[in-house]
Amino acid sequence: MKTDVAIVGAGPAGLLLGHLLCAAGIAVVIVERQSAAHVLSRIRAGVLETTTTDIMRQLGLDQRLKIEGLRHEGFHLSYGARSIRIDIAALTGKHVTVYGQTELTRDLMDAAPQRGLEILYEAADVSLHDIETAAPRLTFHRNGSAAMLESRFIIGCDGFHGVCRRAIPAGAGRSFEKVYPFGWLGILADVPPCDPELIYANHANGFALASMRSEARSRYYVQVPSDTNLEDWPDDRVWDELAIRLGPDAAAGMTRGPAIEKSIAPLRSFVFEPMRHGNLFLAGDAAHIVPPTGAKGLNLAASDVTYLASALTDFFRHGQEAALALYPDRALARVWKSERFSWFLTKLMHNFPDDSAFDRRIQHAELDYIASSKAAQTAIAENYVGLPL
Repeated sequence: MKTDVAIVGAGPAGLLLGHLLCAAGIAVVIVERQSAAHVLSRIRAGVLETTTTDIMRQLGLDQRLKIEGLRHEGFHLSYGARSIRIDIAALTGKHVTVYGQTELTRDLMDAAPQRGLEILYEAADVSLHDIETAAPRLTFHRNGSAAMLESRFIIGCDGFHGVCRRAIPAGAGRSFEKVYPFGWLGILADVPPCDPELIYANHANGFALASMRSEARSRYYVQVPSDTNLEDWPDDRVWDELAIRLGPDAAAGMTRGPAIEKSIAPLRSFVFEPMRHGNLFLAGDAAHIVPPTGAKGLNLAASDVTYLASALTDFFRHGQEAALALYPDRALARVWKSERFSWFLTKLMHNFPDDSAFDRRIQHAELDYIASSKAAQTAIAENYVGLPL
C-alpha cells in the first residue's frame, strides 16, 4: 500500500489530522493497533477549547457537539469555606465546551467511511522504517498477514506508550519529565452534576474535582496516593470522600449512583523535543503529557494537528517545506505554556506528601490573592480557555 501520509494511532489526534488532510485532498491512511470498540472504550477528558471545536466546525462534524455540548463560561476553585468563580466569559470573552472525548472520537470515527478516511484497526506489531529518508514506511500484521504501508511522511499519534517516539534514535531527542506522587481516582456515573460548572477543590484530605460529561452523566475525581489499590475504594467511600472534599454546598447538590467506570490515572508532566525526526512527526500524547488539572491534553493535540495539517497542505499543494521545518518550534511554544499552566494548577490545588504547614499556608495565600485579584483571575481564565495559536 502507498499513501501520502501514514498516521499511527486512531485517537482524537490521529482522527482529527486524518480528516483535515482528507478535506485538503491529501491521501492518508491511519493505522491503529486496537479495535474500534477498544478506542471508544477509553474514558478521557471532556473540556474543549475553541481550538478543538473550531476544527470540528471546519470539518462539518459538529452537529452533535452543538446539540449535546455544554457551554461553560466559568469554573470554581474552592478551598476551605471559600469558592472563587473564574468568570472566563467576562474575563476573556470566550468559553469552553464540555463534550466527552469519547463522543468526539465517535463523531470522527463514524464520519471516516463517508469522508474517504481509511483506518486500519487491529494492526499488530507496527514498526517504522527509513524515517530519515523521503520514503518512510510502516510494517505490521493484520488479519493474519504481513503488510507494508509506504508514505512520504509518518505522523506519530500513538500516545505516550506508542512505537513512534521510540523509533527516534537515542541521542536525537531529549525528554523532560515530572512524575507526581499521586493519581486521580475517577468515577463515572449516570447522575446529574452537583453544580452546573466544574469545581476544583483544595482540601486537607487532598484534591477533588466535580465535572460532567452531560446533564445526566457526571465525572468525579479524588486525589489518591500513587500506590492506591482500586479495590480499597468501593463506590460509597468515593462518594463520602467527595462530599467531604468538595464541601457542603456541592455535597448538597450531589446525587449518588453506581459507578459505570472507575479507575486510577497517574499524573505526569512530559515533553519530548524535538517533535520531529527526519520525516517522522509527533503529535499529541506521543510528544507530551500534561496533568489533567488544566484540561489541556486533548486541546494540545488539536493545536498540534492544526499546525501539522497546514504545513502538510503547504507541502503537497505548493511544494513548500518551511512550515514543516517550523512545526516543532511552533508546537512546543504552545506545549510548554500549557505545561506551565497545568503544573501551576496541580501545585496550587493538590496536597504533596512532602508539603509542610508552611507550604499549605502558601497555597491558601495564593488562593486568597486570586480571590481578590482580577489580574490573577484573568491570567487563569486566559490559559484555561486556551492561548492563541
